[in-house]
Amino acid sequence: MGNRLSGSTGSQAAETLIPFAPAGKSAVPNDADQLDLAGRTILSLLNKAAGVAEENSRQALNLARKFSQQLRASEDRIAALEGEVRHHQDRADRAEQWLHRIYTELEERFFGSDAPHGAAEGPARPVKRSA
Repeated sequence: MGNRLSGSTGSQAAETLIPFAPAGKSAVPNDADQLDLAGRTILSLLNKAAGVAEENSRQALNLARKFSQQLRASEDRIAALEGEVRHHQDRADRAEQWLHRIYTELEERFFGSDAPHGAAEGPARPVKRSA
């Protein structure tokens, strides 16, 4: 009797055991294919992200170069305008000096010493303006 019980119990245990090794070769390639597919997908996404990052970097560098050139051109234009301002300021100062000299000559020649005290001296000499 013991043999019968142990025999029947042994066969039930064998049927309920889950095998440790994969059942067939078809399961291994399927899992490997999924893993390979996931790896390839991740690498593809990484390559796309790197491409987008490179393009963004290239665009940023181009914009920086463009803005740098515009800044340089603006600085050159400002320097040229400042030079023109100095030139015209010098001319205006010289014109004021000539007007003062002409005024003084007119006062001396036409009014001489008969002119009132303030009129003989004429207007004060123009003060040179700083740029």
